[in-house]
Amino acid sequence: MPTMPDRIPAEGAHDALIGHLEAHMVALTFVDNAGITRVKTVPKGRLAQAARFGIGVSPCFETFTFDDLMSVGRYLGGPDGDLRLIPDLSRLTELACQPGWAWAPADKFTQDGNRFVACQRAFATRQAQAAQQAGLRLSMAFETEWAVGLANIENDFVPAIYGPAYGMIRLSQVGEYASELVAALERQEIAVDQFHPEYALSQLELSVAPNDPVAAADDAILVRHTIRQVSTQYGWRALLAPCIEPGSAGSGAHLHFSLHDDEGPLLATGEGPYGMRPAGEAFLAGVLRELPALVAVGAGNPASFLRLQPSRWAGIWQCWGRETRESALRFITGVQGTEDWAANAEVKCFDATGNPYLIVGAVIAAGLAGVAEELRLPAEITGDPVGFDAEQLMLSGVRRLPTSSMEAADALADSKVLTDALGVELHDALLTVRRAEAERYRDISPAKVVELTRWRF
Repeated sequence: MPTMPDRIPAEGAHDALIGHLEAHMVALTFVDNAGITRVKTVPKGRLAQAARFGIGVSPCFETFTFDDLMSVGRYLGGPDGDLRLIPDLSRLTELACQPGWAWAPADKFTQDGNRFVACQRAFATRQAQAAQQAGLRLSMAFETEWAVGLANIENDFVPAIYGPAYGMIRLSQVGEYASELVAALERQEIAVDQFHPEYALSQLELSVAPNDPVAAADDAILVRHTIRQVSTQYGWRALLAPCIEPGSAGSGAHLHFSLHDDEGPLLATGEGPYGMRPAGEAFLAGVLRELPALVAVGAGNPASFLRLQPSRWAGIWQCWGRETRESALRFITGVQGTEDWAANAEVKCFDATGNPYLIVGAVIAAGLAGVAEELRLPAEITGDPVGFDAEQLMLSGVRRLPTSSMEAADALADSKVLTDALGVELHDALLTVRRAEAERYRDISPAKVVELTRWRF
């Protein structure tokens, strides 16, 4: 992972990269605290200047809610000030899904050239570097679930495909679409591991190869944009919001991660649970402890809690288990003989309303706190905790994760680990957004929440 500078890079650092660019226009993206990907664009001829001096963007976006309404926090929000978006040209990508265009993720700097204290991508970078300094190397990847609907139906959702979950009938309707989508991603240097029809209505899923944490978050943004673009070319709209229809299974954005140190994998070859080494177990225990607060980071939108329901494999329980899909933290060993490279953990409660940079950074911060405190995992669970009686829940220590945006925000407010990691400005801005959304939609019906969030992500 490249080290990110504390100040705007020097002139001419990426001239060679720009010179080979065939696209005429370049999209520079950042993700706000509501999980919305925002964009500024420049012609190719302005890209070198943008990389040197940045493109202006208002800091008001730090406290925008998902519906584009402005809230104001203790430190950020309001009409004053300006930031500079600096593209990371090491990720400059020709968009196969959008001919004539290229894309690069952007970092936020102040006008005096210093890093903006609440830059979400910089937060992810700091946490990844903290892991490196602790002797840990992380690989991460987001799964992407989405549903495809007909594009000419205004704001409603009309399924574009039908058939059984995971069924060949459903795949037969999206074969050409899937082939074109995977080809576009691979031309954009995103390695696809799997594609298949999923469980929910008109739903599909795609998994990509792991990457370093910041790059994994970048990959998630590029994958989602590519899905939306290819869907449009087929006369469809891609629905990435967490709830497709009230009362049914929704779409998540599960995070997978593995850990290594200089001696090898930390989730295999050891004497802990399923071969975990002490630092690997401690990292998972730290993530497990912070799960209530992590919900606010990665699934804090009001629509998220329509997905986070029992017995839907959404990960609503604060517990862990090997291949236990009802637990929020699922441990995967891989088949016999592959443990050294296949063992990984999955956080199942996240969805596309979470900023992926905040997600990877917060998970790392939680895990590093576990390592520092030498935490150990409680006993694993099996089965579905919804069937546990009160005594089983008490003895197992299993708890339900937050069931509302406000409850999740309160958990984030109470998390010293994430408060310290995020810093007061970014922590407060995220809380401001989540609480504003919670208050605004507290008395809104599930159907209306779904309608308002359906095409926002």
